[in-house]
Amino acid sequence: MFVRCLLNSNSMVQSSNSSSEEERVDGSRNSHRHDRVSLPMPPSFSVRMAMRISRSRWFTFLRRVFHYQNGSRSSLGSNPFNSCTWLMLEFSALIVQIIVSTFILAVSNMEKPVWPMRVWISGYDIGCVLNLLVVYGRYRQIYLIQGDAVSLSNMEQQRNSEDTRMSHLMHKCRTSLELFFAIWFVMGNVWVFDSRFGSFQQAPKLHVLCITLLTWNAICYSFPFLLFLLLCCCVPLISSLLGYNMNMASSNKGASEEQISQLPSWIHRDPHTTKLDLGNDSESIENFINEDPECCICLAKYKDKEEVRKLPCSHVFHLKCVDQWLKIISCCPLCKQGLER
Repeated sequence: MFVRCLLNSNSMVQSSNSSSEEERVDGSRNSHRHDRVSLPMPPSFSVRMAMRISRSRWFTFLRRVFHYQNGSRSSLGSNPFNSCTWLMLEFSALIVQIIVSTFILAVSNMEKPVWPMRVWISGYDIGCVLNLLVVYGRYRQIYLIQGDAVSLSNMEQQRNSEDTRMSHLMHKCRTSLELFFAIWFVMGNVWVFDSRFGSFQQAPKLHVLCITLLTWNAICYSFPFLLFLLLCCCVPLISSLLGYNMNMASSNKGASEEQISQLPSWIHRDPHTTKLDLGNDSESIENFINEDPECCICLAKYKDKEEVRKLPCSHVFHLKCVDQWLKIISCCPLCKQGLER
C-alpha cells in the first residue's frame, strides 16, 4: 500500500511538472505572438508618397494661397503672391511669353489670317511688357525700398512717404492690366474659335500660338477653382482612403531637425538587470519606464539597447517613433504639449 501511494504521488508530481512546463511554453508562445502583433507595420508606398507631398513646399504654398483667398481678414497673414519665389516665377512666365510670341510673329510673315491675329498677339505682347514693369515695381517696393528704410533716418523716411502713392498707383495699374487681359481674352476666343472661317489653314503658326496663349490664360483664370477642387475634394478623399491626414502635416506644425536633435535621448537598458545611467533625472525616468514599459506610438515594449527619447513633458517614446511623429506635428502624442519654438 505504501509503495502504491509513493508511485501515485510521483506520477502526480510528474504530471504537475509537465503541465507547468506546458503552461510556460504556452506563455512564452503567447508573449512572442504579442510581440509580433505589437510591432508597427511600415507605411505603404502610397502613404509615404502622401507624406512627402504633404510636407513639400509647393503644397504648403498652395494651402497658404487658399487660406489667403478664403480665410478671414483678421488672420490672413502675409500675401503669398508677394513672395520672392512667386514674383520670380511670374517674371519668368512673362519673359517666356514675350520671347515666344515675338519669335512667332517674326517667322509667320507670309501667313494671312482671316481675323487680325497679329493685332491680338501684338496687344498681348504689349500687355505682358507692362505687366513685367508692374512685377518689377512690386519687387522693388517690397524687397528693396523696405529693406533700405530700416537704415534711414526719420527725415528720409518722411521723404519716402511718397512711396505709398506709388504703391496705390501700381495697384491701379495692375487692376487696369487685369481688366485689359480679361477683355483681350474674350476677343481672342471670338477671333480664334470662329467656325465660319478656316483660319487654321491660312495661318497655322499664328493660330497655334493664339490657342496656346488662350489656354494658358484659361488655366490662370480657373486657378482658384482648381485649387478648391484639389484642397477641398481631392485631398480629403485621398486622406480618407489612405488613413493619413495630409492637411495636418502641411500646416507648418512639424518640428525641425534642430528642435528634435536638442531633445534628450539615451539607450534604454532593462532596469531589472542593469542600472540606468541617465544623469540627474535617472530615478524619475526609471520609474516612468517601469510604470509604462510600452511606447504608445508603436505599442511595443522597450527592449534592451533600444534608443528612446524624452519630451519636455517627461513622456518617453522610441526615438524613431517620436522623431517621425514630431516631424508631422510638434506636440506630445499623450498630453499634446507642444515643443518650444
